[in-house]
Amino acid sequence: MELLLLVAVALVSGASLPIQAGVNSALRHHVGRPEIAALVSFTVGFLALLAWVLVTRQPWPTVAQAGRAPWWTWTGGFIGAFYVTTVVLLTPRLGVAATLAISVAGQMATAVALDHYGALGVPLRAFTPGRAVGALLLVAGVVLIRR
Repeated sequence: MELLLLVAVALVSGASLPIQAGVNSALRHHVGRPEIAALVSFTVGFLALLAWVLVTRQPWPTVAQAGRAPWWTWTGGFIGAFYVTTVVLLTPRLGVAATLAISVAGQMATAVALDHYGALGVPLRAFTPGRAVGALLLVAGVVLIRR
């Protein structure tokens, strides 16, 4: 049952990305620049998360706890800003489906490499023939969607 719930949450999370791409792309038309649309998106997200943390009384880490994190763990916000900005920039040019299909292909290629090498502290999962076929099918899907 827990696995089904986790899969459902992952599906809903994934389904939100094309909606976010469309919403942020529409916002870009009103604010003029993809970077500004991404900034607005991150600001709203920041405020929503801050409200959640305050309402649920989540404990704050100490400066010492946060300071022990490796330098590269602080790059997630930069990576997120890059992703959201590029999606806002590409969606009007490529369409939502092609933009996200290409993005998912890049995500999958990177994900199987991270899993295979256990990079960034993720659990080690070998790059098997089945995973290779799955990754190739995603690339084939990108080609088909783009045509």
